[in-house]
Order: sequence, then C-alpha cells, then structure tokens
Amino acid sequence: MKSGLVSGKLIKWKDEKGFGFIQPADGSLDVFLHISEIKDATRLPVLNDTIYYNTVTKNGKVCAINAFILGARDKSTKNSLNPKTSSKSVPKQAFPLVSTLCLSILPLIGSGHFAWRVASIFPVFNLLPIILYIGMSLITFNLYAADKYQANHGKWRTSEITLHSFEFLGGWLGGFIAQKMLRHKNIKKSYQIEFWLVVIIHYIFWIVWLIFSEAYLKQIASIRL
Repeated sequence: MKSGLVSGKLIKWKDEKGFGFIQPADGSLDVFLHISEIKDATRLPVLNDTIYYNTVTKNGKVCAINAFILGARDKSTKNSLNPKTSSKSVPKQAFPLVSTLCLSILPLIGSGHFAWRVASIFPVFNLLPIILYIGMSLITFNLYAADKYQANHGKWRTSEITLHSFEFLGGWLGGFIAQKMLRHKNIKKSYQIEFWLVVIIHYIFWIVWLIFSEAYLKQIASIRL
C-alpha cells in the first residue's frame, strides 16, 4: 500500500453493483473502487466525485481502500489522515437493541398469537413462524457477514437475490441487524428499497392475520368438528 492518501476523479460507477473506477490525479492506471471501502459517506458516490483513498493490489488489480468522498464525508467522524490510522478497519457498531425491538414488536405479537391460536388445531406447526424468524435471521446475518468479507477480499459475492430471498423467508430481522452492526448494504438505495419492501410484506401479513384470523380459525374448527 502507498505511504499516504492519493486523490482521483470517479469516472465510472455502477450503483446496482456497488463498484466503479477512479482516474488518479497523477494520470496512472484507473483504480477499482468498491462501495464497502467508502468510509463515513453521507451519500452514494456519483460521477466526477473527487475521491481520496489508499491503494492495495488484490489479484493483480489496483484497488482503492479507506476511501472518502470530498465534500460528502460525515464531519462527526474523526479519522486521522495518517495512513497508519486510516488503514484500520472501522469498528463494528453495537447491537441495535432499541431499533430491533421496535421493528420486531408486530412480528412478535403476530407469531405469539399464531402459536397460541393454532396450537389446538395444528400443534405441529404453531411454532413455525418463531422458528423461521430465529433460524432465518441467524442464517441471513451470517450471509451478510460472509458477503462483506468477500467484498473486502475481492472474492465472489453473494447475490442480492439470495440475500433478499432469505430475508423474505423470515431473515429480514437478521439482515437489519447485520446492516447496522456490519455497515453492509446500508447505503445502497436500490437495495434498501427492496429490503424494506420485504419488511412491509411481513408487516402486512401479520396485520391481516391479527384482523381476520379469528374468523378463519373458527371456520376451520367447525369443519374439523
């Protein structure tokens, strides 16, 4: 890695894939930039942004690391421009306890109500929502962690379709926690729209369940009798 920060202009950026290329100010070869290496940004990068960064060679390709966007850096974050400190990885965030509890209130109420009301009719399946939420959340969190590791090391990435699929199957809460703790997939606008759409679908399901389940379960009970 070079001994200090260098600058360049962003000449290519693929927002849907989260990477682009910087044209260095010294006229050297273009440098690969992945969104995970942009630190403390207040927005997504756009063409012609001035980027400050360090470089490292990965698999024969010159890549930018510890980058920030000139004019779009969070002023509340105090990072030294000394390469010895700027090259350190950003520490993981604390567990987002309050926001996680707030976000999980409706699913918890819905899952509890499902377990209570379905126990007498389908005792084998009454805990299925709770099991899915816990199991899929653990899997999704680990998928996020693996994807961030792969991104930082230039390896094959986990597709966004895969991540959203596990979120849809109940792992969205684990995805939310991973976004907050790992700072992964939390900036890309298109990904966030799709993520919150999954959350809304789950919320709608539980709202519909809580409103209409009693009548539906009574019909099932009468048929069984």
